[in-house]
Amino acid sequence: MLTEQQIKFATLLVYEAGRKSPAECAFEAGYKTRPRQSASELRNPKVYPLVAAHIRELRQEAQEKYGINYQSHLQEMAILRDEARKLKQLSPAVTAEKNRGQVGGLYIDRQVNINANVDLSKLSPDELQDKLDKMYDEDIKDVTPDKSKLKASEVKQDPESD
Repeated sequence: MLTEQQIKFATLLVYEAGRKSPAECAFEAGYKTRPRQSASELRNPKVYPLVAAHIRELRQEAQEKYGINYQSHLQEMAILRDEARKLKQLSPAVTAEKNRGQVGGLYIDRQVNINANVDLSKLSPDELQDKLDKMYDEDIKDVTPDKSKLKASEVKQDPESD
């Protein structure tokens, strides 16, 4: 059976997530002396299994009530896009559609970070581009194992070839 403090902590933890830290939730629930330690212990299923289970239940309820899933998110973005179009607000409509594409995995954010000691003041734009191309080519490594160097036990056999 949970105490009122434990129930209050679990409720605050779930419904104030992102606005309050677990320690703040514990303090507000009445754990005044060591709120960080209390918050950690209360969330630990080995120490307080009933509290941890109650937190899980509250999170599941919140997910069902306010939840977002892939399909509902895409639908909501489409509704916002369509409303922006009706109001002839193309910029928000484009942003909404782009965000739908990101959720759907149509866009991949790629970044290549290269640390190099290069004195840029001495290079022409063409030399700089050549240097960047060379660094990029050198940075890509083929990690495919060479089957000829593997031991027989390391090579997976295709079951259909037997």
